Amino acid sequence: MMNQLHSTAYQTSPNGNSLGQALEGTTESIASISAGDVSSVLAGVTGSNVVVVGTGSGVHDNLVEEASAVLGKLSSDGGSGKEVVSAEDKSAFIGSDVRIRYDSHNTATVAIGFEGASWTDPKAMPLALMQTILGSFTVSGGLGKNVAPAMCQEVADHELASSISAFSLSYSDTGLFGMVATAPDNKLDDLLWYVMPNMVRLAHGISDEEFARSKISLKTQILSAYDGDIAVGEEMARQIQTIGRVMPLAEMFARVDALTMDDIKAAANDVINDQDHALAAIGGIHELPDYNWIRRHSYMLRY
Repeated sequence: MMNQLHSTAYQTSPNGNSLGQALEGTTESIASISAGDVSSVLAGVTGSNVVVVGTGSGVHDNLVEEASAVLGKLSSDGGSGKEVVSAEDKSAFIGSDVRIRYDSHNTATVAIGFEGASWTDPKAMPLALMQTILGSFTVSGGLGKNVAPAMCQEVADHELASSISAFSLSYSDTGLFGMVATAPDNKLDDLLWYVMPNMVRLAHGISDEEFARSKISLKTQILSAYDGDIAVGEEMARQIQTIGRVMPLAEMFARVDALTMDDIKAAANDVINDQDHALAAIGGIHELPDYNWIRRHSYMLRY
C-alpha cells in the first residue's frame, strides 16, 4: 500500500522518479534485471556513500583495518553524498489518488499522505511528535480500545477499523506524513469522518495533556531504536547517511522538550491545513469518499 501511495504522490521529478518506484520492485521489474543492471549498481557504490559502524565490544583499530581491507579500494568520486538539493531538483509532490476496487472484498486498506519534511527540515521533529499525537491502534493489541490517542480512541470505540497508524516518513529532499488504515468496506466514510478532523485539529491546538503524553511517547520511540547492538548500529548508520552525524540522545531529548504548541500548529498548517493530499486504496472501496470530499475536509470552516 505504501508503494502505491508513493507512486501516486511522486509521479515525476527533474532527477527521475525514484520515490515513485516500488521499494522492493515489481514482478515485472525483478524479472527484467540483467547482469548489466547489477554491475551498474555496484559501479555506483563509492566511498562517499558507504558507512561502516561498529557497536558492542571490540577494538576500534581492528575494525578500521578490516574495513579498509574490504572497502579501501572503493572510488572516492561521487561527491560527499550530502549535496544541497535545489528547489528545481526537489521531488515533486502531486495531489492525486490511485484506487483499486474489488467489490468482492469486505475490507479495504487506505493510505492518505501529505507532503512532509526532509531529514534536515525544521518541521521533521514537530511532524514526528504529530505522529505520536495521532498514534496507532490495532484490534489485536493488548490494550484493546483503551488507547491514549484521541483519533485511535474514536476509531476503536466506533469499531471503524481493525488497524490504523499514523506515519511520518522523511527523505533527502521531501517526506510524507499521513495515516494508513484497514477497515470494513461499509465503514470507510465514517472512518474518514473521524480521521480528517483529528488531523486538521493539529493546526488549531490540542490539549496540554495530549501534548505532554505525546512527548513521552516520542522519547520512548527514540529509545526503542537503541535496543541492542544491531539496532544501535543501524540507527547510527542511518543518521550519518541522512543528517551527516550521530545525534546524541541528550540532544534528541532536548529537541523534543523544546517543542512548543506553536511548533505543532505551524507544522500542521504547512503540511495538512488546506493542503493537497495523495491517496492509495485497495479492496472494497465503494464507500470511500472521493478526492474532493477529502480535500474539503483538510480544513475547518470557522467564522
